[in-house]
Amino acid sequence: MSDNETVAAPASVTVPERDDFTPRYSFNDISTIAKARNRVGILLYNNLITFIPSHTIRQGFLRLFGAKIGKDTSILRGCQVFDIDQIRIGEACSIGFRVLFDARSGICIGDNVVIASDTQIIAGKHDPASPEFVPVIEPVYIGDYVWIASRATIVSGVSIGRGAVVAACAMVGKDVADLDIVGGVPARVISKRPETALRYRPKYRPLFY
Repeated sequence: MSDNETVAAPASVTVPERDDFTPRYSFNDISTIAKARNRVGILLYNNLITFIPSHTIRQGFLRLFGAKIGKDTSILRGCQVFDIDQIRIGEACSIGFRVLFDARSGICIGDNVVIASDTQIIAGKHDPASPEFVPVIEPVYIGDYVWIASRATIVSGVSIGRGAVVAACAMVGKDVADLDIVGGVPARVISKRPETALRYRPKYRPLFY
């Protein structure tokens, strides 16, 4: 490389920073009592609470078991959760029907985020080369104003930057930069979103949903 050549700076990925969020990278430091409480919360929520047509009851239960959820956020019926205490969601977020939050290492979501129905966010996987099939758990970060369309899949270790858009049915296995619009399997950049679009507050909390 000559002295006149420059290396392009990496695309910015702006994600939420929260004092109350500490990603989990190992299950070894979880006490037996904490594991039991976690399992009880998972079983009760996924088999009963998630179907109760009351935002107050559903979110109250998640908060009771350790989730942090901002005001004006909605989580619609049928969502499935794992490791409730590792879930962090900001203000005025709209989470659709039947979304999966597999938060083994942690899922941290910013403000004004829209996640459409049947999306899967998975903060954990296994090492296919391991004879013991060891778990590999890495957090997922989702920035402010992100829109994730229906049936997208976000896998562990991914960060989605502020204002980014994930198209329907996309599979995201790498970081998405601020304002990028990605789609496909695997997801690739297909367009860019204007900064001026990020002015809304997607509060959506209809009765009995």
